Amino acid sequence: MPYRWSSLRRSRLGRAVVQHLCRNSALTLSWLVLVAVGSTASAVALTDSSSSTGVSKEIHDTRSFAMVGAIFSGQVSSSGDHFCTGSVIDSPGRNLIVTAAHCMSDGTSALYFAPGYHDGVAPYGVWKLDHATTDSRWTSGQDPDHDVAFVTVDPLNGQQLESAVGSYTLGIGRSPDSIVRLTGYPKVEDAPLTCVNRASSFSATQLRIACTDYSGGTSGTAWVTGGTTVMGVIGGYEQGGDTSDVSYSVVFGDDVETLYQQATASA
Repeated sequence: MPYRWSSLRRSRLGRAVVQHLCRNSALTLSWLVLVAVGSTASAVALTDSSSSTGVSKEIHDTRSFAMVGAIFSGQVSSSGDHFCTGSVIDSPGRNLIVTAAHCMSDGTSALYFAPGYHDGVAPYGVWKLDHATTDSRWTSGQDPDHDVAFVTVDPLNGQQLESAVGSYTLGIGRSPDSIVRLTGYPKVEDAPLTCVNRASSFSATQLRIACTDYSGGTSGTAWVTGGTTVMGVIGGYEQGGDTSDVSYSVVFGDDVETLYQQATASA
């Protein structure tokens, strides 16, 4: 199935608390301040006194995360039938999202993107997915090191997606130990989770991060560093991970940059 942890052994786990990752709150705060220096957007995006490092929080006011949305099979409804997460990426055509390639395994027919979705409401409209660009190594063999997709969306009422909600920028070659925010949609919830923690290398081609409760539906969730830059998406190893408290991403390097260029050239 085209979303994270489709097998029974990867079903949603109970809510675990990763408080040991936040043993020194003062040190954690200093990390966040360093990342935020020179950028008000970074400070807003990465400092959140209401949640601990590595512990996810459900949000119902999604105005600060309008660039993030749920991907639905069929029209959006209040039933929460979303199965992946996507985020708007700056592009010349102003109509591009990034997600995991395995989210697009069955094509884009009858798939829709609802940015800022929460509680059965799509505050910025519902956008039809058009064309997915994936690496041939994913298409031919589902290589986990290429589990990334860029997807164009159709205009809505004559408006381009990026004009409606804004966008993130694509980050290539970012430090693997960057502080990252994840904001994504578990399939079993009707509002997104958000979480901040420090990423790390899992291998030469994969990144790892500990954030609680990122279960099925969160595949494709962007790894946002500096408040504005996407350096990964949940996917890759085990299509994002084999527990809900640890997630993975392909390293965004030259292959992802090439894929982005292909996607924008065809848009």
